[in-house]
Amino acid sequence: MPHFAAARLDLNAAGDPEDDEEEEKKKPEEDEEDEENDGEKEEVPWRVASRGGGVAMSGHTVTKALALLFASLALTAHAQTYPSRPIRVLVPLAAGGGMDAVTRGLAQSLTDTLGQSVVVDNRPGAGSNVSLEILSSAAPDGHTLMMLSATTVIYPLLYDSRFDIVRDFAPVSQFTAQGYVLVVHPSLPAKSALELVKYVRANPGKLNYSSSGIGSPIHMSTELFQVATRTHMVHIPYKGMGAAYTDLIGGRINLSFATIISAQPHIHAGRLRALAVTLGKRAPALPDTPTLTEAGVPVVVVNWYGLIAPKGTPKNITDRVAAETIKATRSPEMMKRLVADGSEAVGSTPAEFAAHIRAEHAQWSRVIKQAGIRGQQ
Repeated sequence: MPHFAAARLDLNAAGDPEDDEEEEKKKPEEDEEDEENDGEKEEVPWRVASRGGGVAMSGHTVTKALALLFASLALTAHAQTYPSRPIRVLVPLAAGGGMDAVTRGLAQSLTDTLGQSVVVDNRPGAGSNVSLEILSSAAPDGHTLMMLSATTVIYPLLYDSRFDIVRDFAPVSQFTAQGYVLVVHPSLPAKSALELVKYVRANPGKLNYSSSGIGSPIHMSTELFQVATRTHMVHIPYKGMGAAYTDLIGGRINLSFATIISAQPHIHAGRLRALAVTLGKRAPALPDTPTLTEAGVPVVVVNWYGLIAPKGTPKNITDRVAAETIKATRSPEMMKRLVADGSEAVGSTPAEFAAHIRAEHAQWSRVIKQAGIRGQQ
């Protein structure tokens, strides 16, 4: 059996009485000095008394300190009454796709449990940067959220971006996990993932594969597959999987990883052959298709969707949204809907989601370095 490298993707003390007596003795002298200097007013700094002396604070400093205090109090008040108005969830992809559908399902559930309308706002473009810019400038009060996927983590590894997801935002909760299915054109002789590896090794550089763009999760999944199996194929990036399916079904593209929901009709109609799924266990939507690991190729890839909020959002707000998200994932109706789409409900705490994002960042960084992937200029 061929040797493979295992790969997986799944971040003031009270005053002294003697001091009081001394202060009383000094008062007459201070009163006399005040009368002598009555006509001369000198601007003095504000002074905060302490046992060891005084700490001078300018009026400007006091004003800034008060402003920060009031801002903090305002956020606390918002947190206690959250939500006080409709909530907007940014989606960095166009309407009609998998993320959009999943987000709208969650939005309806949150509307029911939070008592305010949750509106989906599609803002695609620049590897999620359009949505991230909007989110970063939004008030950190939980009324603007964003759904993201592995794409948002991968993009800054290939292109210039001023954002770091964990550093610059507040992770809330991972909502779903979903794998891909490895499909080939029926003309390819390979009937299993292991047979495909042997065939590609016998024909290095002669086979091609499609993706929904450089740096997309589908592209990165195939690169991880190649790193683990020590194979080489030609990458043909598309602007979306719609056009890729046309060429894949037409035989101009040999193979591709694809979302389960989009590939199912073509698999059932015999237009494409399913070899394996990338999850750690079989997908309920394709129960007869083995995992890559079962097929002899130790690769596990799990894509995901999750919510983030602006940096500085109070913890009790992110905890509240996370709790309601977890509740939504436990709903039989939601679970049934996600399974039909080839997804699995997750639901996680903010801390768990932050750790997951850090792990994703580290994993894809290694894949990009090992495969020598560069962003398209």
